[in-house]
Amino acid sequence: MESIRRPRAEDAAAIHDLVTATDLDVLGTVDTPLDDIADQLADPALDLDRDAWLSHDDDGRLIGWAWACRNGDSDLVDVDVLVRPGADPSGDLTGELWRTVLDRAGELARERGHDGATVDIGLYRADEVRQAVAREHGFEPGTSYHRLRIDHDGPLDPPAPPPGLTLHTGETGDVRREAHRIHQEGFAEHFGFAPVGYDQWHERKQAQSTTDWSQLTVARIDGRPAALVIGNDQFVPDEGCGYVDTLAVLPAFRGRGLGRFLLLHAFAADAARGRKGTILHVDSNNTTPALGLYLSAGMRLILVIDIWRRRV
Repeated sequence: MESIRRPRAEDAAAIHDLVTATDLDVLGTVDTPLDDIADQLADPALDLDRDAWLSHDDDGRLIGWAWACRNGDSDLVDVDVLVRPGADPSGDLTGELWRTVLDRAGELARERGHDGATVDIGLYRADEVRQAVAREHGFEPGTSYHRLRIDHDGPLDPPAPPPGLTLHTGETGDVRREAHRIHQEGFAEHFGFAPVGYDQWHERKQAQSTTDWSQLTVARIDGRPAALVIGNDQFVPDEGCGYVDTLAVLPAFRGRGLGRFLLLHAFAADAARGRKGTILHVDSNNTTPALGLYLSAGMRLILVIDIWRRRV
């Protein structure tokens, strides 16, 4: 009989072992470094005493990991349910964990004054088994995120700056606040976006081991904040690559080449750090033509993650 308990920070290695088993089963390679799990357990938006569950078999081996995480003060809730391949032939544990996270998702939404939750789960395109389970639980495809990569063989020339451009990195509070505003306004119409205040935004980034504020760059045009790019070290341990976590241009400044400039700026910065390449994720249904921009800059598709959604 399986036992279910709450996770703690010291469970990161055991959770990583479980995630590694599922990655290998689906992808044939490990896609999730240990630091990602540790960061998730330290995320201030995830209440380990209420929002996450571990299941062990009779031998004490971790076979199930599930969580539900609020997205700001919106009705959006991100969830995940992972069960070790081959460990639940009856499907009973899988069903129990799914019911648990969906119940908690509804609670999280109601605690924030909503009458229900919009629940999202990200699944590898190759994971047909988990997609079938999601469909059984009422989920439907919402959008798809493409993971793109470009390789760097050595230093790159920095791109030519647009007229009136100045760049400002994120070591100061003023620049971070500008970055937060650009992020909030630039992503306002994107799938799954929920507005968050500066303090919450900053706290979550501070809690991530991959955050490097020097990789945040705000672009100003004639002194006015216009766009930003945020890089981090998420893909350094396993891929030796830089990662563009966020690229946003305010609506009033679109069409001036700022997005392409900041993308090429990130490439050059990663190459200067000795990174093997640069990776990013892009919503294929982005309200701006971002996918075309990235492909035209030489990036290539390496993985697709589908976001499945339902209302509870």
